Amino acid sequence: MNSYNQCMNSMSWYIKYVGLPITLSISIYGLIMHITRRRRRAALRNKVVVITGASSGIGESLAHAFYDQGSKVVLVARRLKELSRVKDDLISKKLVIPSPEPLVLELDLANVDQMTAFVKKVYTVCGHIDILINNGGISHRASILNTDMKVFRQIMEINYFGTVALTKAALPNMIERKGGQIAFISSVQGLIAIPDRAAYAASKHALQAFGDSLRAEMHQHNIEVCVISPGYVKTAISLNALTGSGTTHGVMDTGTAAGFSADYAADQFLNAITNKKKEFILSQLLPRFAIFIRQAVPSLYFYIMSKRAN
Repeated sequence: MNSYNQCMNSMSWYIKYVGLPITLSISIYGLIMHITRRRRRAALRNKVVVITGASSGIGESLAHAFYDQGSKVVLVARRLKELSRVKDDLISKKLVIPSPEPLVLELDLANVDQMTAFVKKVYTVCGHIDILINNGGISHRASILNTDMKVFRQIMEINYFGTVALTKAALPNMIERKGGQIAFISSVQGLIAIPDRAAYAASKHALQAFGDSLRAEMHQHNIEVCVISPGYVKTAISLNALTGSGTTHGVMDTGTAAGFSADYAADQFLNAITNKKKEFILSQLLPRFAIFIRQAVPSLYFYIMSKRAN
């Protein structure tokens, strides 16, 4: 009986002096984070947000995420018909706080000479750009030996040079206004490289390096730069990927099919941008482990990748 009473007294003491303070602290922290998140999202109202690759996948979900917060969303891609569909979907939403009407603009990231004229179009309608989200891009499925040089060039033109040119075109106005945000939707494959993705991984590695340099240079101008590296997200990225000859892959990868939903990814990316994170990784456990192994034990990573290639 004495042992039972001692045990109960010990439990009561633990709950009173340890359990309750910890629970209360966690609850207060959660409440503060919730209030902070709502306040930062509220700051997105009427912000001009330009999103490339907005006709489907992550770009389309990002359009919904920012539109829901009251942003002036500029939908950008090659496919005007799909952009119009996305715009209609946004306008049809019943929001508590009405958002500005979305703007649809056609742009092919492969045509780098169009970027200055494109940005001027945005300024003509919107006056400026608050947030530029470089999301547009294309993937690749083929070995290096079986990939034509034209495919390497095409993927680099779209994923890297087109994004760089658009960013450069938007920078002068942001610098003049002493503020702005630029986000790059890169990939986990911008941090690690795997077999049969050389062209895609190389373009994303280049984007990572560009983002790091840009962040350092733009700090003095109060321009925030965020590089976002998602793992598997369930989109049509593998269906639309290029083969070694430049044709469409047309196959849904098992990893992609089991990935995060595009809506979930977009919500996480919105948080990363509003929280002004320098970089953000959204990935499953295996890619995260691969990133760690590549940095900590590179020889083991090289061995695993060689086995995968075989």
